[in-house]
Amino acid sequence: MFFFADAQQTGKVPRICFLGNSSETLEAKLIAPFREGLKSLGYIEGKNTSIEWRWAEGNYQRFPVLISELIASKCDVVVTAGTPASLAVKKATDTIPLVMIAVGDPVGTGLIASLAHPGGNVTGLTSVASDLEGKRLELLREVVPKISQIAVIWNPISPFQVISEKEMQDAARALNIKVLSLGVKREDDLPAAFAALVKEKPGALFVLADRLFLHLRSRLMEFAVKHRLPGVHAYVELVEAGGLMSYGPNYGEMHRRAAYFVDRILKGAKPADLPVEQPTKFELVINLKTARQIGLTIPPNVLTRADRVIR
Repeated sequence: MFFFADAQQTGKVPRICFLGNSSETLEAKLIAPFREGLKSLGYIEGKNTSIEWRWAEGNYQRFPVLISELIASKCDVVVTAGTPASLAVKKATDTIPLVMIAVGDPVGTGLIASLAHPGGNVTGLTSVASDLEGKRLELLREVVPKISQIAVIWNPISPFQVISEKEMQDAARALNIKVLSLGVKREDDLPAAFAALVKEKPGALFVLADRLFLHLRSRLMEFAVKHRLPGVHAYVELVEAGGLMSYGPNYGEMHRRAAYFVDRILKGAKPADLPVEQPTKFELVINLKTARQIGLTIPPNVLTRADRVIR
């Protein structure tokens, strides 16, 4: 393993490998904080640090090839976001340190042994929080009190998405709300999902936290606005693309914090000894422009709780 403290003596610079789920353009608001976090710790790309970037363009089937390329480039540490990419890296190597970002259930999916003592070659940040899907559904119920059926778009490829979809089903059952469950594994699955939405006419659409949907956010939210489907989504980027509301951790800050783990590892720390961190702040973002477009009024008690309002 490379140690940053030896760089001036050996002339070698650390090689950080970043595996992105979407594209650099679509994940710009996440990559920028990561770069800023590295810079604040003294790592400047192209000067004393090398970063190898690979992008899956929303196609998780590309992970094995992209990871093979990164391993061949002799990474000192790999950084990636989300459960599917992190599992793919873990499967490919148990020796190169992996810093995961915003993985939903790293213990349940086998990435780590525990949050406090991850063990192995993986550490980083988890987005796991108690009853997050239930809280999103309760927020929608405040905005649309008479809602009786919702649709949920989720990715069956991701083990964490399986857990999240079940949480949403349980939360909806408790509120006597029916669920139209739509599994979307790739962009080609969207037309069938859209056709089901048009046929069933649910009262709302929820898009769960998977980076595939970050990649597809424009198509998803254009459809939601056109068909007047409110929702409380996982990513703020979906609200910026026209979604009604989002509630969840600050993913940009998670990417910034990932630089801390990279720094510790490059300075000699073992991933096994670095506790995995959980989010401490959750943000509510509301798009009032979209509310007007789909004919909804956001109640004052919900609006005053918003961390950000798009007008």
